[in-house]
Amino acid sequence: MESFTELIPGLPEEIALECLTRMHYNVHEVASHVCQRWRRLFKSREFYYHRKQYGFTNKTACFVQSLPVQPVQAEFEREKQGVNSSKPESQPKYGLSIFEPCSHTWEQLNPVQKYPDGLPVFCQVESTEGKLVMMGGWNPGSWEPLRDVFVYDFTTRQWTQRKDLPSNRSFFAAGALDGKIYVAGGHDESKNALKSAWVYDINSDQWSELAHMSEPRDECEGVFIGSDFWVISGYDTDTQGQFKNSAEVLDTITGKWRRVEGAWGLNKCPRGCAKAGQNGNFTCFSDMDPAIQVGSCGVDLGDRTLVTGSACQGGPQTFFIAMKNKQGQKCKLHKVDAPDEFSGFVQSGCFVEI
Repeated sequence: MESFTELIPGLPEEIALECLTRMHYNVHEVASHVCQRWRRLFKSREFYYHRKQYGFTNKTACFVQSLPVQPVQAEFEREKQGVNSSKPESQPKYGLSIFEPCSHTWEQLNPVQKYPDGLPVFCQVESTEGKLVMMGGWNPGSWEPLRDVFVYDFTTRQWTQRKDLPSNRSFFAAGALDGKIYVAGGHDESKNALKSAWVYDINSDQWSELAHMSEPRDECEGVFIGSDFWVISGYDTDTQGQFKNSAEVLDTITGKWRRVEGAWGLNKCPRGCAKAGQNGNFTCFSDMDPAIQVGSCGVDLGDRTLVTGSACQGGPQTFFIAMKNKQGQKCKLHKVDAPDEFSGFVQSGCFVEI
């Protein structure tokens, strides 16, 4: 790999920088092999924020989605293991899908090297500064809880293992802001609901403990509104499935929590489907259309939201783009066609600005 002293030989630095700024992220991996300086630039935090400032980042949705079963391969595996071919696979395998709404293109990310046959079950994904962070979940073979943390770099197209979660934690709230991932609640390996919270710095690869919430919240949902981290609903250890109507809000500047009553008015799990409404309360994406009333999941993309779900249990997955309107007006849904390999069940999702 060559090491140029100029970004593009013969061009002024500011013009060369603007040329590289306009490159689509899909070509960054190839372009990073041109020279060492390009590689350092594409991987730098400063270049990401430069592209973001001038409007050249790409707003995408990332989904933890069940992978299609290859009939021939599945049949071969079942015969090799002596399994009755008439029985379906008991556990679906999951991968990561990226959808870019402006170009309506879909992409399957490379598998995490530690889990080549599928992501950990119920793992969580968040994104900050153009990186994708995968955390926790259950081992897809043993169903043991995991503390793994992996970060995906869209420039190198590779996963890097990072510092583990501080403790076993499943079904927790998570959110991302300015290079940091916030986690709160969930339950431990003994199914005890948690009220502890931590923050992960993606640049220093360090976890720091935060103040605890006022009460435990298992199966809660995390949402950022401005600099406030909302932990919505959840339930106690002894009241499993009885979802609270309250939320707790972390002011990430002061580090203090406050409690908000009536934020979640539905006695149902908020995970993946909580939609910020008016007057500081939250509604569910499933209420937007009967076609997504089961297993609904939504990803806020700024001026629009990508929502998905099924009309019935086990039904086909449907995707819509909802363009945001003025407050009080109902969003109009526009159906998104998904290729067959991206039609599997969506477990969760997050916004990724690349």
